[in-house]
Amino acid sequence: MRVLCFDPFSGAAGDMVTGALLECGADRDAVTRAMASVVATPSFTSVERCGIRALYIETHAGPASRTFHEVCDIVSGARAPRAVKEMAVRVFTRIRDAEEEIHGAHAHTHFHEVGADDAIADVIGACTAFHSLSPDAVRTSAVALGTGTIKCAHGIYPLPAPATLAILRKGHLPVRYTSEERELCTPTGAALLAEFMASEETDEINTDTGHVTAVGYGAGTRNPSHMPNVFRASVCEPGTEKEADTIDILETNVDDTTAEVIAYTIERLMNAGARDASAIPLIMKKGRPGTLIRVICTHAMAGDLTRIMAEEMGTLGVRCIPSVHRSVITRSVEPVEITLGSETVSIPVKTGWIGTDPVSCKAEYEVARQAAKAAHVPLRDVTRRAEEKRWRELRGED
Repeated sequence: MRVLCFDPFSGAAGDMVTGALLECGADRDAVTRAMASVVATPSFTSVERCGIRALYIETHAGPASRTFHEVCDIVSGARAPRAVKEMAVRVFTRIRDAEEEIHGAHAHTHFHEVGADDAIADVIGACTAFHSLSPDAVRTSAVALGTGTIKCAHGIYPLPAPATLAILRKGHLPVRYTSEERELCTPTGAALLAEFMASEETDEINTDTGHVTAVGYGAGTRNPSHMPNVFRASVCEPGTEKEADTIDILETNVDDTTAEVIAYTIERLMNAGARDASAIPLIMKKGRPGTLIRVICTHAMAGDLTRIMAEEMGTLGVRCIPSVHRSVITRSVEPVEITLGSETVSIPVKTGWIGTDPVSCKAEYEVARQAAKAAHVPLRDVTRRAEEKRWRELRGED
C-alpha cells in the first residue's frame, strides 16, 4: 500500500508537480506522449535549485488564451487513459469555478493565464503521472503562499491570487503564509493538489509508521539564492504489521427527527471525519418507532462529531463507548484493466488479506460508476468483471 505525500514548502505549480511525480517513478514515456499530444514534446532537464537537484520541465508552448470548452476539447484528444482525461477536466473545472467566483459567471470568456497551452500540458502531464503511480492514499502538508502583487490579464492583483485562494478554500487544503514577495502557488498547482487529495480514499489506511520508497523534486523557473524553488513529493509504504487499532463508538436514540435530517447528518458526520456512520431502526419506550444513530470515529474526533449530532438532531445525550479494539484486515489496491465497448478502462480493485491469503476483492465504487456511466452499461457488470479478473490474477490464471 503506497501513500503519495506532497510537501509544497515553496509553493506549487503545474510543471513543478509533474517533475516531482516523475522523479518519484511515474511513467515518463506516458507523460511525454500525453503532453506531446496536446501541445508539443516537452523537455526534461536536471537542474539545481539552491543546491537541490530537481527536474525542470519545458512544455514549449506558445502564447494562447482559450475558453473552458476549448480546453476540454484539447484534453479530450490527449493520448492518455480516459481516467486521466476526466481528472484533467475536473482540474480545469476547479479553476473555472474559482474564476467565476471571483469575476462572475459572465464576466469573462477566456481562461487567460490558466487557459494557456502550457497549463494544459502541465495538467495533462501531472494527471498522467499521478495515474501511473496509482497511490492508495494522498497526504499534503501546508501549501506555502507568497505575498506582494502580480500582473495578470485582469490587472495588478494581490498575492496569493484570488483564484488560487478560492481553489485552496474549496479543496480544504492547509496553507502557510510566508514573507516571500512572489507567487509561490499558482491556480494550476492549487487545483492539481485539490483534485489529487479528493481522488483517493484515505480514511482506512494506516500511515502512522512506514518507510519512504521514493522522493522527487520538481523545479520552478526561478532560482532564488536563499531557498530552493522546488516542489517535493515522496512515496511512503506504511507498515503492515499493524492489524488492529482503537476507535470510539458514539450512539444516540432519536424519535422526532425526519429521514431527510438523518441522511444529512450522516453525510455531515462522514465529511467531518467519521470512519463510519449508520442509522438503525428500533422500537423505543411505549412502542414508539425510533432510530439508533451510531458513529465510529477516532478518539480525537469524538468531541467534534458529538457536537454535530447535537446540532443537527437536537439530541441531549450521546453515549460514548471509548477505546474499542478493532481488527483491521490488511488491504491493497491494484488497477485492473477491462474492456467496455471499444475502450479499455482501468478499475482499482481493493483486496483484503489475512496473512498471505486474499479473502475479498471489491472494485472502487466511484471509478466503476464513472466507467459504467461513460460506457452506458450496468454498474454491477463493471464491478463484477473487474473483481472476477482480479480473482483470476490472484489465482495465477491471467
